[in-house]
Amino acid sequence: MKDMREALMVGRNSEGRLVRRPLSPHLQIYRPQITTMLSVVHRATGIGLAGGTLLLVWWLAAAATSDAAFATVQAVIGSIPGLVLLFLWTLALFFHLCNGARHLLWDVGLGFEKGQYRSSGQAVIIVAGGLTVFAWVVGLLMG
Repeated sequence: MKDMREALMVGRNSEGRLVRRPLSPHLQIYRPQITTMLSVVHRATGIGLAGGTLLLVWWLAAAATSDAAFATVQAVIGSIPGLVLLFLWTLALFFHLCNGARHLLWDVGLGFEKGQYRSSGQAVIIVAGGLTVFAWVVGLLMG
């Protein structure tokens, strides 16, 4: 059987001449940009949110089960590692929310200029961090 990848690497340049080209942009060719890094982080935060939601389900199930089960979960979540995970889950939630809003703007055709996608990426990072700190400060003051 003939290797089809070779045929896929042949293309035409803007003048119409045949050229060999890579199958896809490669990390060795392109420098990572803010959109690249935010895309990777967006996917990672989606996975992190799924894991954090399992912790939330555990907490709710324990609350519905018994006082002893709830106390156990509260002890785990109230520990230093538990609070760090909860903080990271909050950060992932706000980052995913802000970056999702950015993607919605892209879906309607806004924000594709170089300066716009850079500044919107920086805004996502700043707003997500600010919302996380704000939520934790409010949570600590209320609780």
